Amino acid sequence: MCGIVGYIGPKACVPVIMEGLARLEYRGYDSAGIAVAGGLTPDGKPNPLQLRRAPGKLRNLAAILQKDPVHGTYGIGHTRWATHGRPTEENAHPHRDGTGSLVVVHNGIVENYLALKNALIAKGHKFMSETDTEIIAHVIQDELELASKGLGAPGPDSRTRATTDAPDSNESQTVLDDPNPYSLIPNPSLPLEEAVRRAVKRLTGAFAIGVLSAHEPDKLVAARMGPPAVLGIGDGEYFVASDVPGILHHTRDIYFLQDGEVATLTTSGILLTDFEGGLKPLKTQRITWDPIQAEKAGYKHFMLKEINEQPRAIRDTTLGRVSLDTGKVFFDEFNISEDEFRKTTGITIAACGTSWHAGLAGKFMIERLARLPVDVDYASEYRYRDPIPNPTDLGLLITQSGETADTIAAQQELIAKGSKTIAICNVVGSAVTRLAAGTITTNAGPEIGVASTKAFSAQLTALFTFALYLAQLRGTVTDEQSLALVTELARIPAKLEEVLRTADDVCCKLAKEFSTARDFLFLGRGIHYPIALEGALKLKEISYIHAEGYPAGEMKHGPNALIDETLPVVVIATKDPSDPSSVLKYEKTLSNIQEVTARSGRVIAIAIEGDHEISQLVEHTICIPPTHELLLPILEVVPLQLLAYHIAVRRGCDVDQPRNLAKSVTVE
Repeated sequence: MCGIVGYIGPKACVPVIMEGLARLEYRGYDSAGIAVAGGLTPDGKPNPLQLRRAPGKLRNLAAILQKDPVHGTYGIGHTRWATHGRPTEENAHPHRDGTGSLVVVHNGIVENYLALKNALIAKGHKFMSETDTEIIAHVIQDELELASKGLGAPGPDSRTRATTDAPDSNESQTVLDDPNPYSLIPNPSLPLEEAVRRAVKRLTGAFAIGVLSAHEPDKLVAARMGPPAVLGIGDGEYFVASDVPGILHHTRDIYFLQDGEVATLTTSGILLTDFEGGLKPLKTQRITWDPIQAEKAGYKHFMLKEINEQPRAIRDTTLGRVSLDTGKVFFDEFNISEDEFRKTTGITIAACGTSWHAGLAGKFMIERLARLPVDVDYASEYRYRDPIPNPTDLGLLITQSGETADTIAAQQELIAKGSKTIAICNVVGSAVTRLAAGTITTNAGPEIGVASTKAFSAQLTALFTFALYLAQLRGTVTDEQSLALVTELARIPAKLEEVLRTADDVCCKLAKEFSTARDFLFLGRGIHYPIALEGALKLKEISYIHAEGYPAGEMKHGPNALIDETLPVVVIATKDPSDPSSVLKYEKTLSNIQEVTARSGRVIAIAIEGDHEISQLVEHTICIPPTHELLLPILEVVPLQLLAYHIAVRRGCDVDQPRNLAKSVTVE
């Protein structure tokens, strides 16, 4: 969600950074800040490191800068979405180290921040914010202090050389950096970038960071492990950003920083290394996107971009709501007391389309973890069936836009009958959130493609955390179980990245084989049945192929009549080996697969890695990593999204704007 823009070059950096941050406002944020240094004051002295921050919108920071301006030729800015700590000036980025001479901006989460913080406090460090980002600045400071005392592993002095491959030249620029005469660090042989390399190896989690220090003028350092970061190469000026639109109006020569890389930007070039200090070539690419294409970040379609943004969407939806130390789940967004939640007798979920499928999966999560009965209604049908809600029941509305007319009508009906409502929504301040007694924001960022992808996986994530929250309040899970579930949830983004790496090519090949099919059947059992429905919906939405989702156990009650050698059948055949009920469902699903193959149906199975039994039964398999039964849907849906996408592309369909559909349905 957060935006980063950094600049080093001959220009005044504040306008460059502020303009870039404005172009990244679509990502969502609740505070902003900027740190600037470099150049000379009117009396000829070097500009000191100057910091300005403000809660709220970017215009608040602009007002502060107008009243109390800062000047410099290098700096870094940030728009923050609150995760650790409230959206206040103290928690806004950039964050200082203990000396005040080094600042850090950060996207992501430091999972081991508490252990690092306690160790640093024991060394005498003092912290000024509630964030995990501040810990990074102090860890870098700690590495510099260790080096000054002759402690820590020696690293290469990477200030001696930097190379930047020019996009239209075979020559490289060679940079010789002079030692910094103003450095206050007793051992100047350890440059900032080496301190960063040492520091990031102490971090656990996901991060894209930008670092600058008053001790090393005209230098920015960036590092990535997880969240995106890009470098820009201009005419004697260099940029770092969290997304291309933030710098595209200044340069089209871009390098996408990879996981495990550190970039050092100086006025003379960019040095690229891995976390161990090994030099890496900087192979830039020329971006030729128009503004709309820039928003696509190089992807052919918004849908494909949004499919690939799901690891980040899940991280952002989880951040600040769970403790990896205790397993506790926190929600501050509710005007409903914990006692009211404990007294809740049931839950009614109302939603439409993809959100309704998320609600079906949420029913399994809530009933299993919190032991509360859950009804799931199409919002468009809810008020027309003369419902009988109980005032001690809770209404749960799920919507991407928050403006869906049918969902609003269902919410109004629930409220009229005395139920309090909670919204799961991707748009803060939308109609559904204004009516609700509380909102769980799915921090997926803007979703442009009509066919929902990342909003769906973010909804599943929100439902899982809410189910666990209710379970903890109601005492239906132990502390040990909570910690295990939260730990596994934290692993989902990385597992999802693995699915994206491995499943795309498989789905592309399957699309070539099955894009001419007239019908598809999708099957699943238990919590996997809603994912079968979602897979069928995605295919019919964007490829215009008739597709149907069905409970696998209902095969004998009608769908078997459809099966022949022309019908592709997608079966979700996953299992959690630690869960006996999951294993039983899996075994029953194998029997359903045999029913299909006995009738010459062509089976595409979604299966767990290493499942050799399933691969011997079916024609095609798409593998996903193992996880807890209730979290498997988040991994399962991604291959189905990719399959629908590639089939639609091969059929020449308008993937982002399928016919007759709109992103937000604001009429009944």
